[in-house]
Amino acid sequence: MSEARGEGRDQSGNLSFVVGCVDEDHRGSEEGGRIKNEGEMRKGEEEDDDKDDDSPPERQIVVGICSMMKKSKSKPMTQIMERLCKFEYITVVIFPEEVILSQPVDKWPLCDCLVSFHSKGTNQRFPLDKAVEYAKLRNPLLINDLNMQYYIQDRREVYRILQEEGIDLPRYAVLSRDPDRPEECNLVEGEDHVEVNGEVFPKPFVEKPVSAEDHNVYVYYPTSAGGGSQRLFRKIGSRSSVYSPESCVRKTGSYIYEEFMPTDGTDVKVYTVGPDYAHAEARKSPALDGKVERDSEGKEIRYPVMLSAMEKLVARKVCLAFKQTVCGFDLLRANGHSFVCDVNGFSFVKNSMKYYDDCAKVLGNMVMRELAPQFHIPWSIPLEAEDIPIVPTTSGTMMELRCVIAIIRHGDRTPKQKMKMEVRHPLFFALFEKYGGYKSGKLKLKKPKQLQEVLDIARLLLAELGQHTDCEIEEKKGKLEQLKTVLEMYGHFSGINRKVQLTYLPNGQPKASSEEEECPTEGPSLLLVLKWGGELTPAGRVQAEELGRAFRCMYPGGQGDYAGFPGCGLLRLHSTYRHDLKIYASDEGRVQMTAAAFAKGLLALEGELTPILVQMVKSANMNGMLDSDSESLTDCQQRVKVRLHEIMQKDQDFTEADYQKLAPTGSPSLVTSMKTIGNPVRTCDQVYALIQRLTSQIRRRLEDPKSADLQLYHSETLELMLQRWSKLERDFRNKSGRYDISKIPDIYDCVKYDTQHNATLDLEDTLELFRLSRALADIVIPQEYGINKAEKMDIAQAYCLPLMKKIQLDLQRTHEDEAVNKLHPLYSRGVMSPGRHVRTRLYFTSESHVHSLLSIFRYGGLLDEVKDQQWKQAMDYLSAVSELNYMTQIVIMLYEDNNKDPGSEERFHVELHFSPGVKGCEDEENVPLGFGFRPASAENQEKQTNQGSLEDLSQDETDRALSLSEPISIKRSPMIRNRKTGSMEVLSETLPTSSKGTSYRLFPSCSCQSPEIKQTGLGFEGCSMVPSIYPLETLHNSLSLKQVDKFLNAVCEHSSDAHAKTMKALSALFDTSSQGYSQTHTYPHPPKALSSSETPVRSPECPLWYSSGPSSTVFSGRSSSPTSVNPDKNFSFSE
Repeated sequence: MSEARGEGRDQSGNLSFVVGCVDEDHRGSEEGGRIKNEGEMRKGEEEDDDKDDDSPPERQIVVGICSMMKKSKSKPMTQIMERLCKFEYITVVIFPEEVILSQPVDKWPLCDCLVSFHSKGTNQRFPLDKAVEYAKLRNPLLINDLNMQYYIQDRREVYRILQEEGIDLPRYAVLSRDPDRPEECNLVEGEDHVEVNGEVFPKPFVEKPVSAEDHNVYVYYPTSAGGGSQRLFRKIGSRSSVYSPESCVRKTGSYIYEEFMPTDGTDVKVYTVGPDYAHAEARKSPALDGKVERDSEGKEIRYPVMLSAMEKLVARKVCLAFKQTVCGFDLLRANGHSFVCDVNGFSFVKNSMKYYDDCAKVLGNMVMRELAPQFHIPWSIPLEAEDIPIVPTTSGTMMELRCVIAIIRHGDRTPKQKMKMEVRHPLFFALFEKYGGYKSGKLKLKKPKQLQEVLDIARLLLAELGQHTDCEIEEKKGKLEQLKTVLEMYGHFSGINRKVQLTYLPNGQPKASSEEEECPTEGPSLLLVLKWGGELTPAGRVQAEELGRAFRCMYPGGQGDYAGFPGCGLLRLHSTYRHDLKIYASDEGRVQMTAAAFAKGLLALEGELTPILVQMVKSANMNGMLDSDSESLTDCQQRVKVRLHEIMQKDQDFTEADYQKLAPTGSPSLVTSMKTIGNPVRTCDQVYALIQRLTSQIRRRLEDPKSADLQLYHSETLELMLQRWSKLERDFRNKSGRYDISKIPDIYDCVKYDTQHNATLDLEDTLELFRLSRALADIVIPQEYGINKAEKMDIAQAYCLPLMKKIQLDLQRTHEDEAVNKLHPLYSRGVMSPGRHVRTRLYFTSESHVHSLLSIFRYGGLLDEVKDQQWKQAMDYLSAVSELNYMTQIVIMLYEDNNKDPGSEERFHVELHFSPGVKGCEDEENVPLGFGFRPASAENQEKQTNQGSLEDLSQDETDRALSLSEPISIKRSPMIRNRKTGSMEVLSETLPTSSKGTSYRLFPSCSCQSPEIKQTGLGFEGCSMVPSIYPLETLHNSLSLKQVDKFLNAVCEHSSDAHAKTMKALSALFDTSSQGYSQTHTYPHPPKALSSSETPVRSPECPLWYSSGPSSTVFSGRSSSPTSVNPDKNFSFSE
């Protein structure tokens, strides 16, 4: 959106606006693009009369703004009207307040369309009667019906209309203190309840004046909670309510009494623009503590929420029932349902550029659609390209995008750290029992209260052990000291920072290695695993947000009005209810925050990540779909680890037999790493020596007074860094001189982190340590998920079965579940395909799931490399990828070819894409090259833009999340402007195009900064350089849905059979134990994500790819995550 060229006053002092136009062809006459007042209108009419003899001027449609001046001149109104003037044939005139208040209606300015609404001025009320009279006299098109505004001023009428429309609202009763209606004034007040006309309301309940203009709403609390009441009022400064000890209800005036809805402290404000567009924001409930949360600019903090399908239907009903095109209303989300508790009438969203654009666009098209024909204005209803998500396929035909499924690894994190110890003290067993550990044999403690209890036990045991000098106890004392130290870090608890896992061992822990003296004590014990670190870093947040922003470009439809900026097709899908999005994440804090940051970038949101996480990311009770319990390895994994350790403990160069044992698949990346290592023990010796050198350097730095206050990346200190490396030094080589190969990933993790984030320390030999540990890690990490193909599949299926089933359902339901269409009646005009929805499912998880899922696609038999050349090239590319780094993505895209028969196998078309995530610190020149994103696609030859009626929106502020100034060391993402967004392209500086045809890199090759990260002179708060992310590469672009479904079926069936056998063996094993935990790997209830409501409805005789029409399944507002999104805090996706 271009800025206004000027804002000034004419000779009479009246306010006028001039809005600049980018394209000369769209400027129109000199008067075009002005918001005029009454004097200018009359002057313009006289000038038009003088010109009649020359050439007939283009007829302008005049939109009149008739409201109190405070509203007419408000920022939202000004922003929207400026955008409305971008329509070539629309002129806006503002009715002066003095004219509205003092002049008869026949003296008011003429207009063809009237925007008029009731409000209170500074000293006077808006004369609604006169506005009604004017509408009768001039008969303009009304944006908001005027007669219905009388009803909106009375809460009794509002509730009556809501009830008639079948909209849920809180249970209520009306107390009318009207002498003419004494039967409506029966009030009985008790200590903890009131009875109104026979309806009993226990406290807490709400008391609202019947006049909607009276904002003095009271909430009364029960005596068990302390009694008293919270008194709400229209915001004054930073207060919106105060607590009062008064517990008795008001004895004068008429009120509505209703039950209090437990909303967890948030209210949802919904803003409609016509029946098919709604924007939703949540704010802290004024009843919570009365303090208005404001940001640094003094604005009330609100954050975007997604409306469920049922809530979107409610928005439509409210808009139509009250005949208010622009309408605000309040939603309360409680007990799994949504209730409307207030309808405010004409109301705009504040401070959302995207909303201003969309609102102006909807209103402008509405006005032109209704009035252009009768004024013979040459205007055609735009059938915009983004209304139906069509793209050219790689074979040149046009297909419609129906589904995007992405599995994404979390972003950059601090090094993960872990400590294991066996415990037998009764206090630990008591804690285990207290939190239900015996039900499954496992317990995960993350809540502050739980961690405090563990810390208390550690402190108590250390006090008891203080006098003992026994060697064994001393060793245990060291572990307890570490437990205490870690739990005392930061001075407060956070589940994202630390967690404790307890696993029941019926016969104690078996002897792990020869270094352990004496036989372990008999009897049951608990394995305590303490984990800390692993937090998402500021760089990780930036990576995720930038990737989310780039992901928009996968969705076609950047033409027309939004031609100039990337991903607007996706944002428009949100705002018009045609995007069905769900975001899932594992329960790890870093994974959840990655998902939230990605959502922020994807949906052009603003503000902090926490509210986005709460509203948009499903993470609770995933039943293993995205979580993996690394402490309970499968038998196959145990065997693989043993073999891996044996091979890596040989003090000799790798032999040909070792290559056969360790790299039977012949993976080039694996072979290269083995050649780099040569002798694994000698390489481990070098790594150990380099770690010792590193710790001694850090110790010297610590002794240097200049380094006393040195702050490392992400608030780490030198002391914490030393603890991190000292622990690795202790754990990597045991007393017998053997190396613990399982520590190699941790070493690589730490050195990668320090090389990237703490390079300013200039520690010697870190790059050599990075090189050697990376070579070791490139062998150990991927091979832990299986050495040969059979093992890789076995382990992958153990991790990924629930996720694979969910992906299969996602692909099936895309074309079978059209129930959402029934919730939103068809757009009558202007949209080519109102019933179409793009389904997006995003799964954020950890490295294990990404490795496993990739193994399934590689080794599960999807395609035959011998027969399919494209698949062979893809497999060669994947074999050359050595590391699945942070932000690794596996993307599945489903298209529908509407020209094919609905029962044909060619109707649905699947593409598989992959990116290895962020670029490493070194040797990037050796990275394997893929073939680009959707190579040889016809879309890549189409570069022309299709300009629409709001051409100037190409300069809009969609990417407001980007900072205005860049740090020196970080370049802005090369987002393409003024190109077809449907071609899913973003420039890449170095990577070549495919020989098969023109291909474009989808994602940016460098990252930019997030506004929530503080800037310093050289970049983010301690963030020197955010590594860029490799672009998506197409693995295959001509799969049929039948092919993919058959493959997924086979994988899931094989995995289920193996799983059943494992469970049978486990059950037999645990039956012999007094403390069995047979539920460890079983699902006593079906996984939530795979519930029956997600099962597609399809007759058995129909093939999978046959579109069977609408499903009978409709999601209610009870879903665990809301699902509707409009861009820049505008949300609307169907559940």
